[in-house]
Amino acid sequence: MIFRAHYQSMCRYAYTFLRDREEAEEVVQGTFINLWDKRQVLEIQTSLKSYLFRAVRNSCLNSIKHEKIKQQHVAHEMAVMEVSRESVTEAVAAGELEQRITSAMAVLPEQCRLVFQLSRFEELKYQEIAEQLGISIKTVENHMGKALRLMREQLSDYLVLVLLFIKSVI
Repeated sequence: MIFRAHYQSMCRYAYTFLRDREEAEEVVQGTFINLWDKRQVLEIQTSLKSYLFRAVRNSCLNSIKHEKIKQQHVAHEMAVMEVSRESVTEAVAAGELEQRITSAMAVLPEQCRLVFQLSRFEELKYQEIAEQLGISIKTVENHMGKALRLMREQLSDYLVLVLLFIKSVI
């Protein structure tokens, strides 16, 4: 009798919060089920109608809060997946770039390759390279110029990839 008397008005009330008829009906049904389950211990101090509408309002607010949490979780998961996808892409690109650099360096003459490695990978200054190899600074400069020119030619196809890799490292 209570269900029949208040169900429709409670559904309309729940709909004002949720804007979803099915969700509103579920909230109202849940409120009635909760009322039935607690009927032995429930002590209502106000009118039954006021109690039911307050219970529906609270359930609607909880449902809205739960929906916001779900949306935040989905947004977080999407962001994590995007970062993960970018990380995999960057790792593949970095591996491919490293392989291309290694093969491009193999084409360099031995002395030129050695000067390039000391300069770029061990970060030695031209003066330090010259002293270590027993050659003049001008020879080091010539070898670096030649190495950079040959590397540019070898890696011209991967220029975009190099720029993306450098951007992600910075």
